[in-house]
Amino acid sequence: MINAGIYIHIPFCEVKCMYCDFYSITGKKDMISRFIAAITNEINNCDIDVSKWNFDTIFIGGGTPSLIKSIYIDSIIECLNKKFNITGVKEVTIEVNPGEAPKKRLNDYKKIGINRISIGVQSFQPMLLKFLTRIHNKNQIFNTYNDIRDAGFENVNCDLIYSIPKQTWSMWEDDLDNLFNLNPEHISAYTLTVEKGTDLFSMVSKNIVKMPKNSVEGEWFLNTRSILSANGYHPYEVSNFSKTGYECLHNYHYWDIEPYLGFGPSAHAFDGKYRWNNSGSLEYYLKQVENNKTPIANKEKLSLVDITNELIGFGMRMKKGLDFSSLPNSLQKKYKKNIYKVIERYPNHFIQSKENISFTEQGLLNADFIIPTMMI
Repeated sequence: MINAGIYIHIPFCEVKCMYCDFYSITGKKDMISRFIAAITNEINNCDIDVSKWNFDTIFIGGGTPSLIKSIYIDSIIECLNKKFNITGVKEVTIEVNPGEAPKKRLNDYKKIGINRISIGVQSFQPMLLKFLTRIHNKNQIFNTYNDIRDAGFENVNCDLIYSIPKQTWSMWEDDLDNLFNLNPEHISAYTLTVEKGTDLFSMVSKNIVKMPKNSVEGEWFLNTRSILSANGYHPYEVSNFSKTGYECLHNYHYWDIEPYLGFGPSAHAFDGKYRWNNSGSLEYYLKQVENNKTPIANKEKLSLVDITNELIGFGMRMKKGLDFSSLPNSLQKKYKKNIYKVIERYPNHFIQSKENISFTEQGLLNADFIIPTMMI
C-alpha cells in the first residue's frame, strides 16, 4: 500500500489578501451551499483507482474554510468516508483565520474528527497586518488560539510571514516571542514572496512598494532558523518547524512525491503518473460538476525524469535531504554524476554521506538557485 492524502479546497474569503496567489473569492457566500453540493458530487464521481492507496491525511484549505458552517465540513468528510477507505487517516487539518472561527464551530470541528488546526496569524504587528490587508487584530489571534485550545485541539500550527517591507528585526522578534508564549506544536515561517497576479506584484512593479534586499532576507532566514531551533522547534523543511512528532504529515505527500487527490476549484492531484488541476474559477467549476463533466483544466503525464527532478526539488528542501536510493535505477548514475559536480561547485553547502545528501544552513539559504542545477 502507498500512503496518500486528500486535499479539499474551500475558496471563500472575506477579503483577498494583497500577497495571496491561492485561488479565493470574496462576496460569494450565497454560493456556499451550491458549492458543497458540487464538491460532494465531484468526490462521488471520482474514478481514480485508489485500491492500493492508504489514505492517512486530509487537509482542508483555502480560502478560509472556517468561514463556512461546520455542518458543511461534516458533509464533505462524511462523503469522503462513504467514497474512500479513510479509516487509516491520522491527521485531519483545517485552516482558520483569527476572528473567523467561532468557538462553537471549533468545538464542532473536534467532534467530527478534525485533529489539527492551522491558523493564519501572519503577524502580531498592527502596521504589518494592515499592509498585508489582514482583517484581524492581535487580540483576535489570542482569542482564537485560546478557543482552539479550549475545544481540545492538541496539534496547532501557526503561520507567520517575515521579510515584509518596513518590518524591523525587533518587530519580528516580538512576533516570535508572542508565538513562543502561545506554544503551538508547529510553526510555518515564510518569507513574503512577490507572486504574479497579486496586488503586491503590481505595487512592486510600479515601485509603490520596495521589498527588502536579498542580503537582509538571507540574514533573517538564518537567524530565524537558529531562534526557532533554540526554542524547541526543529526545522524539517525550509519554512516548516515543529516540536518532535508534530511534523505536518500531509505535506510529506507533496514533498515525497506520493499520491494525493484534490477536490474543489484550483485543487491539484497526483496519482503517481499523472498530475492535474481543476479550473481556478468557481463559476466554471460549478457548471462542469453540475453537468457531470470534469472540472479538470490541465493534466500531464510525468516522465521518469520529471518525477526524479521533483524528488530532488522537494527532497533537498527538507532537512533529511535526498536519498540516492529513491532515484530510479536507470537514472541514478547520470544524476549522481551531475549532483557531485554541483557539490564541488558549492563547497560548504552540502552534508554528504554515501547514500544521502542534504544542505547545510548556508545551502538552504541558497537552495532556490542551487536545486535547479542538480536537475537534468
